[in-house]
Amino acid sequence: MIVEMKGIEKVFSHVHALKGVDFSVRRGEVHALLGENGAGKSTLIKVLTGVYPKDGGEIVFDGKPVEIESRDDAFKLGIAVIFQEFSLIPTLSVTQNILLGKEKQKFGVLRKKAMRKEVAELIERFDFPLNPDDIIETLSVAQKQMVEILKALSTNARLIVMDEPTASLSAKESEMLYRIIAQLRDRGVSIIYISHRLEEVFALSDRITVLRDGHLVGVIEHDDIVPDKVVNMMIGKELSDATASRNLSVSSARTVLEVKNLSSLGKYENVSFEVKAGEVVVLTGLVGSGRTEVLRSIFSADRYDSGEILFEGKKLPKSTAKVIDRGFGLIPEDRRTQGFVPLLSVEKNVASTNYDTLSKHGFVLRRRERELGQRAVKIVDLRPANPAVPVGNLSGGNQQKAVLAKWLTRDLKVILVDEPTVGIDIGAKDEIYNFIEGLAKEGVAVLLVSSDIAEVLRVAHRIIVMKEGRIIHEFHEGVATQADILLAASGIRAERKEA
Repeated sequence: MIVEMKGIEKVFSHVHALKGVDFSVRRGEVHALLGENGAGKSTLIKVLTGVYPKDGGEIVFDGKPVEIESRDDAFKLGIAVIFQEFSLIPTLSVTQNILLGKEKQKFGVLRKKAMRKEVAELIERFDFPLNPDDIIETLSVAQKQMVEILKALSTNARLIVMDEPTASLSAKESEMLYRIIAQLRDRGVSIIYISHRLEEVFALSDRITVLRDGHLVGVIEHDDIVPDKVVNMMIGKELSDATASRNLSVSSARTVLEVKNLSSLGKYENVSFEVKAGEVVVLTGLVGSGRTEVLRSIFSADRYDSGEILFEGKKLPKSTAKVIDRGFGLIPEDRRTQGFVPLLSVEKNVASTNYDTLSKHGFVLRRRERELGQRAVKIVDLRPANPAVPVGNLSGGNQQKAVLAKWLTRDLKVILVDEPTVGIDIGAKDEIYNFIEGLAKEGVAVLLVSSDIAEVLRVAHRIIVMKEGRIIHEFHEGVATQADILLAASGIRAERKEA
């Protein structure tokens, strides 16, 4: 074993996050760590990597008992980690981020050319579409994730923790990562793999450990992995089978949102579609196809060059405040940097989109603010049910609920949702889907961006496929299958199946 964690305990105030958890990783294996949000996965990893001190138990690394009290302790042992949330400095280059804390110097002077060469060779070795001189804030989410991966790989670590590494990667980029993981395993590097994409977990893992509510549920060898068994271990209950196809139909309801020939240079071109009251329209396609950019332009978060956006037959203002006032809401792709303020409470985050109703004569009415926070917690069934908890301290699924709560407390007409379940466990996904479907039943027009085909088929009334900034196909009636959508997203027009 490269690492053994025995009887690990962790307590936060009155919350017992880890309850005598045992976890071990063999040399040269990919070991998946599974569990719902709040199961204790992230806490266990943070204990292993020195972010949190353990409150009980023992850690043995390479056969020797160790105390890991800081990230530096973990680094010296050869443990690297890629967290789900980015830990990059936006204003620095790819090279500076990858070699941060590992800079090459000679007589106190940075050897910038040598550093750039090292990073360029690393990028070339793993065939990532990056430039060593690119500034992080100019990169896409997928490219930022690649930089995080390269940061870990640059340390020649013996144990690498990957927390949702493919969450923001396209299918092609994910395949690159799978090849990298195979290379690392062949070299004897151990990998702890955390992902809610169960298909990739089953394909990649040598073993799976399942946690639930801070307890170890069980460890499964590769040959004994049965998907239904794993899901039941994770959630302790049955879930309905994932939808393999969707019967689509055109709504006869009134048109609420209409996009006409919308273009933004270098992002998307001549995009046209409409969304009707009570309809869920999904924009799908590969990462970089322009879906997110269209969504942000509708919300007036980004400018567009030509075309028009109509709301209930009238031109939508190019002002985010006025768009919100018309009844629009946005659930952004990167919830941590764009969806909420991590250090602020649930109550304050919910209030941030509602001060027009919470203030009087320029002063915030604290009683209304508290009442709204309490109401929001109940609406989305937030856990813990405490509006005073900082949103940054919540699990990924509950963070997304908090973002959703900001808009569910308003009189919504249109909700724009971007990758709503990335990094969220399968139980919380069902809750998010129920919220989306509930909004549609209430007559809200829903425009959703998703790369998850099963998710698309679960919620969509119509499906619009984008590729390289253009709409290339629309599924609006009959039966659409996963194969149809994947073929369309690849630029191959799938044959339509009639219901």
